[in-house]
Amino acid sequence: MKNITLSSDFILLGLLVNNKATGIVFAVIFAIFVVAVTANLVMIFLIQVDSRLHTPMYFLLSQLSIMDTLFICTTVPKLLVDMVSKEKAISFVGCGIQIFLYLIMIGSEFFLLGLMAYDRYVAVCNPLRYPVLMNRRACLLLAAGAWFGGSLDGFLLTPITMNVPYCGSRSINHFFCEIPAVLKLACADTSLYETLMYICCVLMLLIPISIISTSYSLILLTVHRMRSSEGRKKAFTTCSSHLTVVSISYGAAFYTYVLPQSFHTPEQDKVVSAFYTIVTPMLNPLIYSLRNKEVMGAFKKVFSQYSSVKKVSTNDA
Repeated sequence: MKNITLSSDFILLGLLVNNKATGIVFAVIFAIFVVAVTANLVMIFLIQVDSRLHTPMYFLLSQLSIMDTLFICTTVPKLLVDMVSKEKAISFVGCGIQIFLYLIMIGSEFFLLGLMAYDRYVAVCNPLRYPVLMNRRACLLLAAGAWFGGSLDGFLLTPITMNVPYCGSRSINHFFCEIPAVLKLACADTSLYETLMYICCVLMLLIPISIISTSYSLILLTVHRMRSSEGRKKAFTTCSSHLTVVSISYGAAFYTYVLPQSFHTPEQDKVVSAFYTIVTPMLNPLIYSLRNKEVMGAFKKVFSQYSSVKKVSTNDA
């Protein structure tokens, strides 16, 4: 305990080891950040203004876009500032806030993706009862459940992480305060906490994965019984986007929080973390919008209305 430092700040070593590529990487990350925030905000806006998108599926999708927007805003702005600044410090409180927010967002997103699979199950397997089973109250409860599950993770793990004694080096070999990277600086035995965190993360993945597996097993059985090829195509189309997002999100989380630490290196951890904190929030709205005729139709409608209003204003002037 003699090596405990008086400073309460941590130092984020960043994403890159080679500083020569900083300018290019900064431009790429900044572009991804702008596209991600813009795409998610546009998705939320379209779902709000187009009555054709006032359905349970798009309500849950709007919640996903809110989570993705908050998620990428939790880590990327600090990363971009650190890339152009000599000071890469983050306060003890700031580190705790970052951990708290990213735990809530990633946990809520995991639960929401599981609940979105249930929505697809009801739509494909019980289409006649869909308006009753997925009414407004049910949708609000599902969304609240997803946010509550993620918040529970944040409120449980953040206080424990920040109460662990840290001493000696305050340099975190990462670009944000991710728990596994922060715990490497602890000067106390954290094996019990790491086991608790492992169990918590496994449950956070196991519960939604169980919902997804059950839902899609029943969907496949229903699709197999369909005689209409058009009906099968429609069922696969409505589920393919969700399965793509699930595969990307859960794959990265499985590597980070479930795979034993002996399979990790700091460089690999940074790459995987960069993928699910920077790239995934951009991919989610693009996957759902580019492959969805209703979303693209809503976008074209809003764009044509805006163009008409702008043209009238120009003529009046």
